Amino acid sequence: MRLAVVGAAGRMGGALIRAIAQIDGVVLSGAVERLGAPDMGRDAGEVAGLPKNGVPITDDALAVFAAADGVLDFTAPAATRQFAELAAQARIVHVIGTTGMSDDDVEAIRPAARHARIVKSGNMSLGVNLLAALVRQAAAALDEDFDIEVLEMHHRHKVDAPSGTALLLGEAAAEGRGIDLATRSVRSRDGITGERPRGDIGFAALRGGSVIGDHSVVLAGPLETVTLSHHAQDRQIFARGAIKAALWARDRKPGLYSMDDVLGLKA
Repeated sequence: MRLAVVGAAGRMGGALIRAIAQIDGVVLSGAVERLGAPDMGRDAGEVAGLPKNGVPITDDALAVFAAADGVLDFTAPAATRQFAELAAQARIVHVIGTTGMSDDDVEAIRPAARHARIVKSGNMSLGVNLLAALVRQAAAALDEDFDIEVLEMHHRHKVDAPSGTALLLGEAAAEGRGIDLATRSVRSRDGITGERPRGDIGFAALRGGSVIGDHSVVLAGPLETVTLSHHAQDRQIFARGAIKAALWARDRKPGLYSMDDVLGLKA
């Protein structure tokens, strides 16, 4: 499967290029960066710390998409919206690991799913998506006597909070409880906040150092606490999950899919 990487010179872009080089059945067919990027024109393999692979980094996304079977996208919401349109034109797979996407951003990519096979997730890790399924099950099994808090920590360079993974886990908990996360979540606490509202889902975001991603969901009940956790040790877990998603989606009908679909976790 011919895969293109957008944001090819970034941390995740490099991880994706290295993963493609290691996994059977896929090959890097193109590498895209923004106009004027410092690494423009350089060999994508070399930029990723590999031997040269003959794929230059370019800003011509249209030409790259036309020569690919799928694109791996861990960029920014505005860029992802544009890439979704190009993926739809090319009728290819578009794997979206971009975080910080608003409801408007998600709605904007839905029309592209009429022609592209889009797999979107706040986290492409296989372990995180299994964790989300367990959180959904635990939240359904334990009533509102158990308060739910989502804790996450990432490196100092992360620009969005809560993380896409934290929101993925919060959504899983809300689905398990049958509530609307948008109206029942607490994103920050400061000062005299009063007692914790029964049934709300809380979030806490920590930033520092080089932490790739630590996430825990705490279900705190009377006299006992259940904690479900995931600790990322290398960005390769996200890259490998994205490639698995692309291979899964290749022969599917156009549509908007999730990692639950990829892993067969949907009820």
